[in-house]
Order: sequence, then structure tokens, then C-alpha cells
Amino acid sequence: LNGVADYFTPIAASTRESGAGGMLGGKTVGEGASESQTGATAAVILPPPSIGAGGQEMTDPSTGETSEDEAEKTAKAQEGKEFEQAATDIRKAISGIPELSPLASSLLIDNTPEGMRIQIIDQDKIDMFAPGSANLYPKAKELLAQIAQVIHRMPNKISISGHTDPSTAVDPSGYTNWELSSDRALATRRALIDGGLEDRQVEKVIGRADTDPVDPKQPRSPRNRRISIVLLRGTNLKSDQFDRLPSFLEKVAPPPVDATGGETLSSPSAAPAPAK
Repeated sequence: LNGVADYFTPIAASTRESGAGGMLGGKTVGEGASESQTGATAAVILPPPSIGAGGQEMTDPSTGETSEDEAEKTAKAQEGKEFEQAATDIRKAISGIPELSPLASSLLIDNTPEGMRIQIIDQDKIDMFAPGSANLYPKAKELLAQIAQVIHRMPNKISISGHTDPSTAVDPSGYTNWELSSDRALATRRALIDGGLEDRQVEKVIGRADTDPVDPKQPRSPRNRRISIVLLRGTNLKSDQFDRLPSFLEKVAPPPVDATGGETLSSPSAAPAPAK
């Protein structure tokens, strides 16, 4: 009868002694006790965790989005606001310089999947470069300096591409629009750096020749001769600095201690003797 009574005794109210005070003496079977436990086992099924390591929420039950998704959305929204402000600042800077007013119509700013694009196009009788060369006119240099003053405050990297129309000059050396567009892109890079841009912000410099016209229906339109500067999305230099922080900390962290001798592993006594 006692066995039957024990069988129906609730687990929470059981008066049996645990391994610490009973037969096992605080040992588990894996610790050498040969006796088997015959008590009942209660299985509890828990829902999957929604809290990550450190108490951070991994998934929002109402939206199904993770905290990483939310952070990405916030970063994109902030980047969009910064692009809008940069475009406003560039236009304002140029409008405040009377000498640059003829070039106001040469400036085109728009958003592309790649990022915010700033294009400086030629107009009828208003060129950025001397014909057939990569020599910038003074007003074009000043325009690029004003642009540099704005985009150097941005955390994004940039790409610079040069574009030409299909016109080609006879050059015995074989100098083509590919070289010309590349040289103009490089000249733009130098002008931006002279205007205050940091060299590390430049991600790439490309020559496109006449392969990507603004006005495909009129290939020889002066508008097709242009420089394109793109602030690249998702290339935050400030984030890159934080990404490099762990490796920096590894360099400045104290060296490990050798427990056997009490000396650091990098101490002179632990280093091998120099070869004679």
C-alpha cells in the first residue's frame, strides 16, 4: 500500500530525500553511484526564446522583424536625410557665389540605387574641361571645391566617373575617349582633395568614355560630357572605424601571463636567444 500511495503523491509534495541526503550521498549516477533512480520525470515544453544574449530582443513578435532589421531601417532613413541635407547645402553654397551662377544649370543631383549622384555636365558654350584634355577651367575647380566642402563632412565613400561624347580627335599616340574620361575623373579627384575632401573617402575612379550618355538620342549633346560623383550607400566610414576597434584593442591589450614562471610571454627572458 505504501508503494501505491507513493505513486500517487504529487511531485511537488514528495518527501523523498534527494541524492544529497539519501542513498547517493550527493553523487549522480555518472559520479560512480551504481543505483538507478526510479522517480517520475516531469517534461516541460517552453516556447522558443525571443530574447538574445545580453537581454537584447532578437525578434519583435508583432512584426516578425529582428532588432538588426530595425537598426538597418533606421540607418537607411538617417542616410537619406543626410543625402537631402547635403544636396541642399551644395545648391546653397553655389548660389552664394555670383561667379558660379553660370554653372548652376550644370549641376544635377539625384538619387540612384548606388547612392546620391552629383553630376556636373557641360552646357552649350560652357565646358568644364578644355577641349580634348583633362585640364579643368578655373570656375570648374571652384565648383568642385564647393562640393568638396560639403561631401567631406559626409561619412560615405564616393565614386568618381568621367564621361565623354563620341567625338574623337585624331591622335597618333592612340589616345582615346577611354583615356580622356579616365584622366578627367582623376583630375576631378585631385580637385576635390584640393578642396578639402579626404583621400580615404574615394572608393573608385572610373573612365566610361561615351558608353553611358545622359541623352542617348543625341549622342553629341554637350550634356553627355560630364563628371559623376556618387556618395555610395552603406559605406559609412565612421562604422568602419568601430569595426576596426576590436583589432586595435588586441594590439594595446596587455600580453598574456605565463602561469609557470609568472612572466609575460613577450618578456625578453622568454624570447629565443639571437643567432650568432
